[in-house]
Amino acid sequence: MLNFSKFPHLKFLLDWGSGRHALSATPQSELQRWQQAAGQAGDAAKGQAFFKQRHGVEWLCTSCHEQPPTREAKHAATGKKIGALPPAFYAKRLSDSAKVDKWFKRNCKDILSRGCMPAEKRTCWFTRWG
Repeated sequence: MLNFSKFPHLKFLLDWGSGRHALSATPQSELQRWQQAAGQAGDAAKGQAFFKQRHGVEWLCTSCHEQPPTREAKHAATGKKIGALPPAFYAKRLSDSAKVDKWFKRNCKDILSRGCMPAEKRTCWFTRWG
C-alpha cells in the first residue's frame, strides 16, 4: 500500500482519475441546484406538461421514457435500457451530478435542439410521478 502523506496531491490526482472525486448528489440537492440557478421554485404541473409536449423536433421525453416514466424503458433509437425516471422508482437516478449534467446535455439536444436552461431542468425534474 502506498503512503501518500508526503504527496497528497498525487493521491488527489489518482482519486480524480478513478472517479472517486464525484460528490454524492440527491434528488433534492439537484432540484435545489436548478431552482437556485433558475431563481424560482419548480411547478409539478408544468413539469408533467413539458415531459409530454413536442418542442419543435421529432422526439419528446416520452419517446424514450415511459408515460408515466415509473418503469424501465428503452431508448427510441438504440434500444438501450433506461431506468425509471423518478428516483423513488430507480435509486441511482440523480445520484451523480456529473452524470445528471451529461444526460441533460444530451437529452435536451434531442428534445429541444439545444441545451436546457436552468428553469427547464428545474421544471422537467420537478414532477411528481405516482
